Amino acid sequence: MKSLDVPMLLLASLVIFMFAFTGIAIAFRNIWLILLFILLGFAFMGLGIYLKRKRK
Repeated sequence: MKSLDVPMLLLASLVIFMFAFTGIAIAFRNIWLILLFILLGFAFMGLGIYLKRKRK
């Protein structure tokens, strides 16, 4: 059984929360929050991909 990579799990959870918050911002019809959460979601996703490639 593989060990659990907690930092990557937290980073992946953060990406999921950013896109969930995007949905909430859409419900509030706030364009600035929508853009902020989308950009943060992609930034955190890019960071996770960068860290994964760096490990190999």
